[in-house]
Formats: sequence, structure tokens, C-alpha cells
Amino acid sequence: MQFGRYYEEFEVGAVYRHWPGKTVTEYDDHLFCLLTMNHHPLHIDAHYAETSTHFKRNVVVGNYIYSILLGMSVPDVSGKAIANLEVESLRHVAPTFHGDTIYGETTVLDKRESESKPDRGVVSVETRGYKQDGTLVCVFRRRVMVPKKEFAGPEQPSFPEPKPSA
Repeated sequence: MQFGRYYEEFEVGAVYRHWPGKTVTEYDDHLFCLLTMNHHPLHIDAHYAETSTHFKRNVVVGNYIYSILLGMSVPDVSGKAIANLEVESLRHVAPTFHGDTIYGETTVLDKRESESKPDRGVVSVETRGYKQDGTLVCVFRRRVMVPKKEFAGPEQPSFPEPKPSA
């Protein structure tokens, strides 16, 4: 199973669809909010959301959606990364609610060899996240430094050899 790509394996214009999707639960959203100390009632107080907001229900915190999409893209984009260099832009386009399922896809926008180190290059990508009905909810662009294949070290360790039981 491929996990990430070497510099040479990226093609400008290629689109990687990330699967499976992730259904966002109330528990996921609340746990993320509490772990990151985001206590805004829009995300964690159902009564507040019902009585005081336009949507009349809790909205999933946007950074959780971004984090889901970033994680989904790792096997296709940054699984072999030396470094994530930059998030150039991040837009939350539409709200996400508990019970929505998020799907993502990433397009390769550009790639260039490193000017200072011949063993690597920088790849620019745009990731888009959609709800189950096709509504675009999140878009972000980032730059990732990845190794060139000829300079790469050994692949990730393989599955360990099982020892015979006694």
C-alpha cells in the first residue's frame, strides 16, 4: 500500500480523492472543542444554538473539519513529507453539522525542486472538503517538502515477523 509520494510521483493537475469519508459526531466536535479550549456556545451549547443562532443547531468547529481533511490527505500527499511548510490559505465555505459526512480531494497545483538541497522538492496542493450532498465546506492550500526517490532512505518498516508461540 502506498503511503505518501516522492517528488517525482507528483504531477501538476493530478487529483487525489481521499476515502473513506468521516461522519462527524457530536462527541467528536465537543471533544475537539474541549481539547483546544474553544468553549464558544455555538459549538457546545445546544440550547444557545437553538435559541440564539441563524442555524438553530450547533455548528461543528471549523478547525476540526480542516484537521479531518488534512489527515485524510496524508496517505496521498504528505505521507513521505520531510516537512509541511505552509498553509497558504484556509476558507470555511459552508457550515457543517453533527451527522454530516466529510469527503476530501486534493489537486496538485505546482511543484519545484529545492534551490538549496538536491534531495527534495516542494509541492503545492489545494484540498477541498465536501459534505455528503456535495456542498463544498472547506478549502485550503498548502506547501509540502517531499524527498526525491533517488535520495530516499529505506521505506517504512514492514510488519514485524510473528514469533512462533511456545
